[in-house]
Amino acid sequence: MEGKLIERLEAAVARLEALSAGGVSARDLPDVGVEVATDPSIVAFDDLMANYAARVSAAAEKIGGQVLDVTKILVEALSVQKKLLIEIKHAQKPDMAGLAEFLKPLNEAIMKANAMTEGRRSDFFNHLKSAGDSLSALAWIAYTGKDCGMSMPIAHVEESWQMAEFYNNKVLVEHRNKDPNHVEWAKALKELYLPGLRDYVKSHYPLGPVWSASGKKASSAPPKASPPGAPAPPPPPPASLFSAEPSQPSSSRPKQGMAAVFQEINTGNVASGLKKVTADMKAKNRTDRTGIVSAGEKETRSSSSSFSKAGPPKLELQMGRKWVVENQIGRKNLVIDDCDAKQSVYIFGCKDSVLQIQGKVNNITIDKCTKMGVVFKDVVAACEIVNCNGVEVQCQGSAPTISVDNTSGCQLYLSKDSLGASITTAKSSEINVLVPAAEADSDWGEHALPQQYIHVFKDGQFETTPVSHSGG
Repeated sequence: MEGKLIERLEAAVARLEALSAGGVSARDLPDVGVEVATDPSIVAFDDLMANYAARVSAAAEKIGGQVLDVTKILVEALSVQKKLLIEIKHAQKPDMAGLAEFLKPLNEAIMKANAMTEGRRSDFFNHLKSAGDSLSALAWIAYTGKDCGMSMPIAHVEESWQMAEFYNNKVLVEHRNKDPNHVEWAKALKELYLPGLRDYVKSHYPLGPVWSASGKKASSAPPKASPPGAPAPPPPPPASLFSAEPSQPSSSRPKQGMAAVFQEINTGNVASGLKKVTADMKAKNRTDRTGIVSAGEKETRSSSSSFSKAGPPKLELQMGRKWVVENQIGRKNLVIDDCDAKQSVYIFGCKDSVLQIQGKVNNITIDKCTKMGVVFKDVVAACEIVNCNGVEVQCQGSAPTISVDNTSGCQLYLSKDSLGASITTAKSSEINVLVPAAEADSDWGEHALPQQYIHVFKDGQFETTPVSHSGG
């Protein structure tokens, strides 16, 4: 009996030391003791860090640079989530405003990783996007019920990784024959979420975090009052991950366009946000305007509006049968999550964006898009790629037919269920198809579809054979 008690106390001390190493100290959590340190959910989270996050960190140490930097942020975010899980065991469930304040440290870590993907694109952009997008899976802790506007925790983790896997696969393809450290990093990152985090949530929090009924209220810092004569506080920062527009499904987004205008008119506050134009703001009274437009200003204006001439961006369901995605530029978080097998999806004029279609649809058409990524599950009829340049399409389910017409640069990622798809190409070049390997841990196989043919006149007729490719 005494031996078991000593082992239990030693385990508790080890867990408390692990908490301190992860950035969570006892003074931050005054109620933490042996009970919390030996709690099954906390012990399991430590195992998640030791078995999965450690592999990602070890591979990142070998690579260094920005990959190591973003991996450190990833580990920091996991440590913050562990601290929040411990605090939840001693705090009552807050309201929405209190919850946003409670989750602010986690959101700051996630935004720090996403900030590394902004600006000039680096050589490790796919690593940064994969890690940054994957951290949205940690938002499962914000689930408060079926009416909170997000999927249940297990589904949320899986859906978040699907968005990150698009870039993670690109890391695997780019470095599979170059550097095994990058391949190991990408594989370890995937296993951290699937099965790592998914199985952890499934075992301990399938219905979301369990708040304490008799604990203290979750702390939220009250806003500080400005001293007399001080300037007004700055406007609020962009919405966080836990309240931003990307986390809302397409069917529950706020009204846009004329619907938003009419909604504003009905409130009676149409002029509440208008500014009064003073005399010094009028063009005729401004001395800083000479009326001469410089060449640099012309170039800036023309480049910024080159794509806006095509029309306003759209993501809407028309007549209940057709999803229209048009003129989306630089949007990496487009999602269609409310669809069925009778509906079709038409994607037109999009650039440098990523669309995820969560569900089975009848037909998908990608037309006149540049650097566009599309991830879909199942399609009944066909997926058509027309007049595009540099697109990547990933099928996670089944697709009977895939056609590529008048397109330059197209990468197709097929799942095991879609290997029997009929792929038709016409007037297209640089078509690569990536298929999963027979073994789960092996690299994807890349096959280049022939775009040139040899014609030989033999026995009274021409025989046509495709030119072989080294990557086939």
